[in-house]
Amino acid sequence: MQWISLIYIIAVNGIAFIVMGIDKHRAEKRKWRVPEKNLWLLAIIGGSIGSIIGMKTFRHKTKHRSFQFGMPILLIGQILLYIFLNTSILS
Repeated sequence: MQWISLIYIIAVNGIAFIVMGIDKHRAEKRKWRVPEKNLWLLAIIGGSIGSIIGMKTFRHKTKHRSFQFGMPILLIGQILLYIFLNTSILS
């Protein structure tokens, strides 16, 4: 079960990172963009680390306060949830 979780987390973060890069590229070319709700959805389902790294790498969405503060807060919440679930299961 742990392997499945690890593979899921790696995959969703990789996808979030790539989608941030695609959206930045499309923004520069003034083409159709990935909706922000889709970027948030990827982060919410576990891709917050990939989204944050994508933001930093591609310098994308870094001026949007919702992304500046929301992504790190989401990541902290996900870490706390992970800790809570793993400690409550073991005790």
